[in-house]
Amino acid sequence: MNKHLIAGITVATLLTATTVYAATNLVTMKQKLFSTQSLTIKKGDVVEFRNDDTVYHNIFSLSDLATFDLGSMGPSETRKIKFDKAGQVEVECSVHKNMKMKITVK
Repeated sequence: MNKHLIAGITVATLLTATTVYAATNLVTMKQKLFSTQSLTIKKGDVVEFRNDDTVYHNIFSLSDLATFDLGSMGPSETRKIKFDKAGQVEVECSVHKNMKMKITVK
C-alpha cells in the first residue's frame, strides 16, 4: 500500500477515535419552576430550555462565566445555549423571581 494512503487512514482513525460529542441537557419550565434546581454538565455541553408552562418565561444569566438572555419564550418554545467554560452559572427567569437554578460546568 502507498505510504501516504496508510498515513491518511491512520490520521482519520485517530481523529474519529478521539471525537467527543457534546451532550444536550433538557431543562423544562412548568408551574413557574425549573425542572431542576441544579445541573452538572461538561464543557462544550448544551442546555436546552423548553417552556412546558402555560405562561411566558425569560431565562437569563448575569454570571461572569456565561452572560446571556434567551428572550421571551412562549408556551412550547425552546432555546439552547452552549457552555464552553468551567465554573458555576446562576440562571433565573426575569418574569418569575422565584425561578432560579445553578449550572455547574466541569
